[in-house]
Amino acid sequence: MKITWLGQAGLLFEIEDKTIVIDPYLSDSVAKVNPKNYRRFPVDENYLNIKPDMLICTHNHLDHLDKETLDHYFTPDAKMMVFAPNGGWQDLRTYGGDHNYILFNIGTEWNEGPIRLRAVAAEHSDPAAIGVLITYADKTYYVTGDTLYSERVFTSLPDEEIEAVFLPINGVGNNMNAADASRFVARIGAKYAVPLHFGLFDEMTADGFVHSGKIVPKAFEKINIPL
Repeated sequence: MKITWLGQAGLLFEIEDKTIVIDPYLSDSVAKVNPKNYRRFPVDENYLNIKPDMLICTHNHLDHLDKETLDHYFTPDAKMMVFAPNGGWQDLRTYGGDHNYILFNIGTEWNEGPIRLRAVAAEHSDPAAIGVLITYADKTYYVTGDTLYSERVFTSLPDEEIEAVFLPINGVGNNMNAADASRFVARIGAKYAVPLHFGLFDEMTADGFVHSGKIVPKAFEKINIPL
């Protein structure tokens, strides 16, 4: 298995013969709405040419469901499983095509060969926002999506070990700040923790995020989680 950070909250999971893309933001479309949120580093266009088997959008905000990016994936020859909660699911279905659009609300599960996907709660300004658990080879990887530190999130999680969690630390837009992200990881007992949602729209670093298994990712590079 290989996991790559795409910047912002975007992740690419390559598991056996399956390619899973989560919340890809590979444009500068947010800057057209809010000029201060311009890209601080360029897009690696190689990641616009991949052919995902599964596409997951955790909620319907522009840096998570970005049609300037998604236009590269929804090509005439593409055939994807597309997962999104309410709102995002409705928008994505307008692409049409030969895709399986799966309404992925909290509590929903999907098993595809050796991969198990589960939608869990997120506490965000999009009330339909979700986090995602990806289980493979008896290890569970938790992508929180955009969220605040919330008891509702914790009660939605299963009572099992989390190998690695991927979570926001920027502290704006109804996301956890670094201090609460540190508390969040300690609370769920994840072995490894990968901070996200920093350094693209801002000059923030991950220095304020604290965890013994902290792994700071670099954009468009493999995240070195011991497997």
